[in-house]
Amino acid sequence: MQIAERISNFQESVIRKMTRLAIQHDAINLSQGFPDFDTPLALKEAAVKAIMDGNNQYSPTWGHATLREALAEQYTPRLGWPVDPEKHVTVGCGVTEAMNAAILAVLNPGDEVIIIEPAHENYIPSAIFAGAKTVAVPLEDEGYRLDPGRLASAVTPRTRALILNTPHNPTGRVFDDEELAGVIDVVVRNDLVLITDEIYDRILYDGRQHVFPGSLEPLKDRTITVGGLSKTYAITGWRLGYAIAPTDLSAAVRPVHDFLTVCAPTPLQVAAVSALNFPQSYYDQLVADYHERRALIMGILRDIGFRAPEPEGSYYIMADYSQVPAPQAEWDSVRFAIWMVEEVGVAVVPGSVFYSLPGYGDRSVRFAFPKKLATLRAAEERMRRML
Repeated sequence: MQIAERISNFQESVIRKMTRLAIQHDAINLSQGFPDFDTPLALKEAAVKAIMDGNNQYSPTWGHATLREALAEQYTPRLGWPVDPEKHVTVGCGVTEAMNAAILAVLNPGDEVIIIEPAHENYIPSAIFAGAKTVAVPLEDEGYRLDPGRLASAVTPRTRALILNTPHNPTGRVFDDEELAGVIDVVVRNDLVLITDEIYDRILYDGRQHVFPGSLEPLKDRTITVGGLSKTYAITGWRLGYAIAPTDLSAAVRPVHDFLTVCAPTPLQVAAVSALNFPQSYYDQLVADYHERRALIMGILRDIGFRAPEPEGSYYIMADYSQVPAPQAEWDSVRFAIWMVEEVGVAVVPGSVFYSLPGYGDRSVRFAFPKKLATLRAAEERMRRML
């Protein structure tokens, strides 16, 4: 039997593998980025109502009209141009599917796409599906800054797109004006498409405000803005993401999405409209709660000997373990992460998973902290076994 050659170029998700190992070893799961606290009651009730009201069949491929309208209303001021729910909004099965649809829509076999590493593990397989090649640009120094010069030097005659994830997973960076200026220069000067992953746009710290790259004047006509509802509303299992793009790019994304998944779950789309109508107090409390979680997990990690910059956004920490006072601190990140889940009882993600560049991430692991405070304290008790 013949197996497609492309399958040999990537493996199953290591992040989701770590969740399976966490279950197997009864470990505390700080690997995969999903909350262990419940979805808001009003949203659960809206889902039940949507089902009981009969919203149980296919919705239009591009998304249920009420959800597209709500997203268009929100994104018109965010992006600074009139987002038409009939033309510019495509609702998909999570950000992963929306990213796949965007990448397949703009890349041909042999094209190149720039990714900024460390990067979420789904970007490279998405490019492989399109027959394209990824070109990695690493974030620099301990602060994980994006070097505009290094970004510019990664462009070749075959470069067609750039993927930008901000707030960033796994480092927690929120790219600043200087870094975004470098992105603008590279994208515009080389006539590229910018594909953004902005799933954490509501989780920012210390008063930061999210800048939508697609709202910046030079990028408005060449950006596919990808976002989702999973993280903000603690509904990662609902699989609701979306792509918002100008007419020509949207027209390319839509047929790809159509044949990937047909449509996202109809009753959950209908229910999600209620989430988009939550009052500002919900988001204020969300940010306050994540500040508290960040402070707790950062204190725990520093006490144990991990080194990491404080996240500026999202809910991840990329932590260097080379100074942890344990013999295992000499191990590579895969071996260290397996030891942590099997022997310490805490699941994390090996840092090397987020790089295609050799040698990067070899002494780091990613912690996800969208967890109850009690969960983080229980993880601390177990991790103190490492001392």
